Amino acid sequence: MSDKNTYKLLSQINDPADLRRLSVEQLPQVCEELRRDIIDELADNPGHFASSLGVVELTVALHYVYQTPYDRIVWDVGHQAYGHKILTGRRQLFSTNRKLHGLKPFPSPSESEYDTFTCGHASNSISAALGMAVAATNKGETDRHVVAVIGDGSMSGGLAFEGLNNTSSTPNDILIILNDNNMSIDRSVGGMAHYFHQLHTSSLYNRLRFIASKKLFNWGWLNDERRKSLIRFNNSLKSLISRQQNVFEGMNIRYFGPSDGHNVIELVHTLQQLKDMKGPKLFHIHTVKGKGFKPAEKAADIWHAPGKFDKETGERIMTDTSSLPPRYQDVFGETLLELARMNPRIIGVTPAMPSGCSMNILMKALPERAFDVGIAEGHAITFSGGMSQDGLIPFCNIYSSFAQRAYDNIIHDVAIERLNVVICLDRAGLVGEDGPTHHGAFDLAALRPIPNLTIASPLNEKELRRLMYTAQLPDKGPFVIRYPRGRGTQTDWRCPLEAIEVGKGQRLKEGADIALLSIGPIGNLATEAIRRFEEEQAGKGQPLTVAHYDMRFLKPLDETILHEVGTNFRHIITLEDGVVRGGLGSAVLEYMADHDFSPRIRRMGLPDSFVEHGSIPELQHIVGIDADAIIEQLRSITTT
Repeated sequence: MSDKNTYKLLSQINDPADLRRLSVEQLPQVCEELRRDIIDELADNPGHFASSLGVVELTVALHYVYQTPYDRIVWDVGHQAYGHKILTGRRQLFSTNRKLHGLKPFPSPSESEYDTFTCGHASNSISAALGMAVAATNKGETDRHVVAVIGDGSMSGGLAFEGLNNTSSTPNDILIILNDNNMSIDRSVGGMAHYFHQLHTSSLYNRLRFIASKKLFNWGWLNDERRKSLIRFNNSLKSLISRQQNVFEGMNIRYFGPSDGHNVIELVHTLQQLKDMKGPKLFHIHTVKGKGFKPAEKAADIWHAPGKFDKETGERIMTDTSSLPPRYQDVFGETLLELARMNPRIIGVTPAMPSGCSMNILMKALPERAFDVGIAEGHAITFSGGMSQDGLIPFCNIYSSFAQRAYDNIIHDVAIERLNVVICLDRAGLVGEDGPTHHGAFDLAALRPIPNLTIASPLNEKELRRLMYTAQLPDKGPFVIRYPRGRGTQTDWRCPLEAIEVGKGQRLKEGADIALLSIGPIGNLATEAIRRFEEEQAGKGQPLTVAHYDMRFLKPLDETILHEVGTNFRHIITLEDGVVRGGLGSAVLEYMADHDFSPRIRRMGLPDSFVEHGSIPELQHIVGIDADAIIEQLRSITTT
């Protein structure tokens, strides 16, 4: 990492007020230095790389033109906000980004007054910005400006269009900046992506129109009602002449662009013109994801979050993983292709994460059997339900925290009719450095009350394969399989595809004194902890033993195991990588109460609070679900 003082202009900028003291002609140099600083930082401290490089000029222009933090900049997804963090007083701390107790992975109002809204999930910026604009009006803050920055991938999300619809009918002066790089994480897909690349508006026309409207307002010949009527007439005339309907102007949102998103001086001039224009506006810019770093420009999907790399050569620093167990996502991808070749009714669906969840394996081999639907989790579920209704078997893969956005769709469009949709929740449990917006903490507790669902979590890679095979068998109904980010435990993970009896757990170890019930891969930590605890007890001359059960299914629960445990054990520990309220532990408590068992039950899981960012082992230790914490819980029972 280079000395931060080597940057002539950037080293003088401690906040946007310092930036605004510079001349416009100095801004290209600021952009060049800011881009180099991001590259320097992320070469050694991995994070979201290409997105932030693509909006350097936009970031500088926004903070130069607007009086932040009084004026509001609402970022849509914080992948692109590293330059924003560096310019807003966090440059000296940026080496702590994504590290335990360091800077948060995404903008957060709890970290900085310049971070106006939480932005870990896509498509919320327009709605939030409109809310802020209405709040400003309500408080009489007529000089406060609000800007929403949204990408072309995020614009495909339904919430973005809900926000646009309300923006068109609510009095406001917000500016929406559409950052169009034809990418989300994987390349943007769908009709909207194509539309943005066909959209053209004359910059000369817009400048003349703006000047004319300003003069008419000053002369008193134009008021808000007349302006709306003229806009509607003007938009109709322009559509007739150009033979193209602009979807934004069709909603009475003024459209400007497309413009070069890497010309900072032009961006500043345009933003200054738009700043005080009345009514909602959309400014469309074209950018290059990974701009200024050639390898990222050529392969932005790979460089979305590339890990460590050599900033001089552009070579990613890779470790040899050939002897390690595979990632769960890769086991999913390979197994899905294997199943699809066996069963022609199997279809893959993912909302913009084909490489992240490894559905790209199926897409490459059988492209007609896999669909990337864009950033649209609710649609992904309902689309899958529609296919299932007419006989297909969709495997819909969504990151656990993103699936929260599809909760109603799971209930209304899949569960009620008991449709055979296999919902694979990747990144379940703690995910590490992406923090509270991305931890898959709530799926077990949220989904457990829904009728007709089967909810399962595999102990290891072989179990994942067998659960996937089981889920596509006839008459299984909606089947949820959740598994974590990262690597499993088995290098010999390829195994015959055999069915698992639904609702059937397994006893992993006999024991006489304490029963430990776990669900999912966290059971492997329990196995280690039990071994260490029993060795410790034997050394003390106290041969206490622990029975370990892998429940496999949260719904339906294995009541045979629960009856056995309730009958034979006074002490029970439940362990899960999800919120402790409402998950496995709560289900076990309910069973014991309903069947008149009264053991002492201790629940281990994620707390009733949002968990910060850090490495997974660090976070497991903090929340008390690592091997040491399990051992401590076992010890505490021996003293009661």
